[in-house]
Amino acid sequence: MAADRDALITGIGLVSCLGEGPEAHWAALNAAGGFLPVLDTARFAPWPVHPLIPVTWEAQVPRREQRQMEAWQRIGVYAAGLALDAAGVKGNAALLERMDMIVAAGGGERDYAADEGIIAALHDAPDPGARLNDRLLSDLRPTLFLAQLSNLLAGNISLVHGVVGSSRTFMGEEAAGTDAVRTACARIASGQGDLFLVGGSYNAERPDTLLIYAAGGLLRQGPFMPVWERQASGGGMVLGSSGCFLVIESRAHAVARGAAPIARIAGVLTDRCGRRPGEATAVAARQVAALAPALDGTAAVISGATGIAPATAEEAAFLRGLDLPVRAAATAFGHPLEAAFPASLALAAMAVAKRRLFLPLEPAEQMMEGPLRQALVTSWGLWRGEAMALVDPA
Repeated sequence: MAADRDALITGIGLVSCLGEGPEAHWAALNAAGGFLPVLDTARFAPWPVHPLIPVTWEAQVPRREQRQMEAWQRIGVYAAGLALDAAGVKGNAALLERMDMIVAAGGGERDYAADEGIIAALHDAPDPGARLNDRLLSDLRPTLFLAQLSNLLAGNISLVHGVVGSSRTFMGEEAAGTDAVRTACARIASGQGDLFLVGGSYNAERPDTLLIYAAGGLLRQGPFMPVWERQASGGGMVLGSSGCFLVIESRAHAVARGAAPIARIAGVLTDRCGRRPGEATAVAARQVAALAPALDGTAAVISGATGIAPATAEEAAFLRGLDLPVRAAATAFGHPLEAAFPASLALAAMAVAKRRLFLPLEPAEQMMEGPLRQALVTSWGLWRGEAMALVDPA
């Protein structure tokens, strides 16, 4: 690929339990005395969550626009604004009108009061079916349904920030985030675009999604444990509220507008398997082999492991075979599903730009004393989807 079609990260918008922006996250990950997780263990007990920091939404989202957004949309629009600011394109209509957007999003949030009212009404109804139809017609507003559409996040980013190039929304949990990044990089490489806003957001502080994942036996219960350590006691996810958007652009475009690149995405590979024992390892081995020719320096791994067993135990075994320092992003700010891969890429870009890996997040992770040149970013989804990216200096 010609160097002028390199995919460069020129802006990072990241907000989570650890703070707002790259530097706040870097400081939290390198805190004197060791990393301390930020958790809420009371509101949704027995399931801990990593809550979003208090956010002054008006800094990126006008108050008049917030009224029709659910929390996951506000988080995403806010993170997108941070990324545009960081890349120096916020408010630049000439750039925004040809900026393409690829968003990874889930479904909308529930109206809990309406749900509870409908369930209560059905309890003593002589004809539950008729009563259900009647309540659905009277209780479900068109605005409620529209607010649940996944592509509303992209629409709100367009309205608030003026990003009006092409727009695509991917659904599918972690795989939505991996394919969003892969598609943007592929379009840059092929000359089908020069400037992209890519990312997603997740609100973990939702009883409905916690119930869904808990019913599947996928959540960690009880005291918090780091990702690798919790495998000995059954594993499980600890969800985290987070939003991450990246401005990704071609090298030629970045140079022409005088942008300061943070890091380069040297390659992104996505795949999926049936998750029978060893299948995800085989996928990851093929991905490492494909990226190996570009590995030319001291590297580390930013893992998107969910914490769910046995996939996380399998990934841990695979990563031990690489003999590289590893950091589990979900230990830092929880697992944010659609936003997980962009957020891991953000951590990788920060580390590569600073030429050093942040401190271990748990005893199972080894120190890295020497300089860091490259980072491998992994994503093994909670159910399907295996991805890997290589991030190196810009």
